[in-house]
Order: sequence, then structure tokens, then C-alpha cells
Amino acid sequence: MRLMIATDAWRPQINGVVRSLERMVEAGPEFGFEPRMLTPEGFRQIGLPSYPDIRIALATRRAIARRIADFAPDHIHIATEGPIGWLARAVCIAEKRAFTTSYHTRFPQYVAARWPIPESWSYRFLRRFHGPAAAVLVSTATVEAELRQHGFEKIVRWGRGVDLGLFHPRSVSALDLPRPIFLSVGRVAVEKNLDAFLSLRLPGSKVVVGDGPARADLQRAYPDAVFLGAREGEELAAIYASSDVFVFPSLTDTFGIVLLEAAASGLPVAAYPVQGPSDVFAGSGAAVLSEDLRAAALAALRIPRETCLELAAGHSWRRSAEQFYGHIARVAREAGAAPRGEIKAETTPSSGLRAFANARRVEGPVLGRQRA
Repeated sequence: MRLMIATDAWRPQINGVVRSLERMVEAGPEFGFEPRMLTPEGFRQIGLPSYPDIRIALATRRAIARRIADFAPDHIHIATEGPIGWLARAVCIAEKRAFTTSYHTRFPQYVAARWPIPESWSYRFLRRFHGPAAAVLVSTATVEAELRQHGFEKIVRWGRGVDLGLFHPRSVSALDLPRPIFLSVGRVAVEKNLDAFLSLRLPGSKVVVGDGPARADLQRAYPDAVFLGAREGEELAAIYASSDVFVFPSLTDTFGIVLLEAAASGLPVAAYPVQGPSDVFAGSGAAVLSEDLRAAALAALRIPRETCLELAAGHSWRRSAEQFYGHIARVAREAGAAPRGEIKAETTPSSGLRAFANARRVEGPVLGRQRA
């Protein structure tokens, strides 16, 4: 079954959206899907205002429609609310295609952190974007509840995972710094609230991994902190494993894949008691959540690493992919398309997975037009 995923967030960006979509693309064939990305690649691009490192596509609806027609997908999933997302949405509506969307970012809070725009305006914008979707995929129960309070419907759950083969404890430290080492990983931007971490009076060292528009200002304001820039792969995993506490000061993330990466590395977490950390760590004992972030960071030093590893073990990317493709299979099947081939699901599927499993070995017409 051909799946086109439309997204404004893609390489060379390094963030949770890109990581999640990369994992779904990798897992597609296992679940009977042939994914293809529809991204800003190949279009003229400009830097996002106030964040020039993020490039947005200057595409046209005709160009997006041509890419869709060339691939002839059975289903389209729209991952972001940027220009690519809006144009793909317009094509789906014009061609009467069923489509799904996902909600990755607390967009109203991000906008409010940068400009004096009421959150109610942003939620109205988002309701319009996601309203025609057959399903809106969200990461946690808290995000689902928040969106329902703002009038969203057709919400389903799509959790996230962590690569346990990459992120794990290591015997050799990659950081030669005074201990304890307090680490933060992510985009260095105003909405990540890094001031709340860097201003804390903590022993040892503070380390920031990541890049973004706020980095230069923060480096000048906090010369004692260590800014390592963007890191990936084994290098990033070694930094996690070499630290003592992961500090997550964000108030706006819907999930935070970095939280799972930290836990998989045996790293306890200190964070505010907000959605994201509250959903990931509920009842696990692997984090200290408090309005007093300094107290949380110091208390997290006493958490056994084994507790963190146990939490991370319950979050696999395969389980995430089962949820993702399960929901898409259900929507596509209801619209007249069906996945081809054997469906490999676990023995206790969610409602989306039950529909996915029921679609095994079923042939049906593809959306939009038939293919020989």
C-alpha cells in the first residue's frame, strides 16, 4: 500500500518530528506499506521568520498535486501545519481523498512565546487545518484532552519510541567535566525555556546539546555553561550516558523524544510537572517533576539508573509504528483502500490495530484511481 507523508519538517532539521517520521518510514515495509516523503526538498526555500535555520518551501498547489499524482498514493498523511501541509490538505480536499494528520507541536504556546498572538486565534487556525482529517494522531492522553477542550474531534493515539540499541549506558565517559553533569538536549530556542535551566544554582557542570536561534545570546548570558552544538548518533548517545541528570525545562512540548533517550541511557530526569514529562514518567519513579526545577535536578541525582532503564524498555519504535500504521490502515480501509500482504501485529492490538489486522490480505480499490 502506497503511503505519502507530507511534512514541512525534514532533514537536515534535527528534532522529534523528523526522528519520528524517519522511524515510521523505516518500519513501513514490515506493515505492508511503501512510504514516500513529500517534503520541502526540490522546492525553492526561505528561512522561517525569527528562525532562519528552519527552511520552508515556496511550493504551489499545482506542484504538490503533481508530486502526489506521480506517486499515486493509496493514502496521504499530513504531519505538519506548514506550507507543504496546507497545500497537501488542499489537494486532498479537492480530489476528495481521505487523509490523516498528526499534531506534534503545541503551536499556540510556541506562537505566544514569540509574538503577542492570543492562543485562541492559534487554536482556531489549527481546528481549521485538522478539521477535515479522518483522524488526528496525537502522542499522549494529556494532548488529546487539551485538544478536545478546544473543539478537536477524531483524535487517536500515536505514541513515540526510543532506539534501545543506540541509547544505553556506557562504561567510558565522553565528557571530561566537573560532576555532577546536568544535561539538556534539544532545539536552542525561546520556546524551550532554557533560561530556566541555565540560571539554576547547581554544582558541577551544565551542558547543552543542540543549536538554534537563541544559542548565541544564551552563550553570552551563561559563559559557565558548556554548549556542544548539534550532535547525533553515537556521539549524542555517549553524551547522554556520560551525564548524571537530564534537565528538561520546556513547558510546551507535547512529548519530548529526548526524555526517552535520556531514560534509555540510564539518565534520571528533572522537569516541570507539565504535559510531556507528566505523561512519559507517570508513576515510573524515573523523574522528579516539580515547579522548583533546582530541587528537582538535585533530587534526581538519587534516582537509580535501573529505574530509568525499566521505563525506557516499555517504549519501542515498533510499538509506535504499529499504532501509526494501524490508524492509517483503518482510515484507508474505510475509504475503500486496503493494505496488501500479511499484517504483523502484536497479540494485544489497540482499536486502530484491530482494524489493521482485519484488513490483512484484503484487496480493494485505491483512493483517487485504480492502478494496474
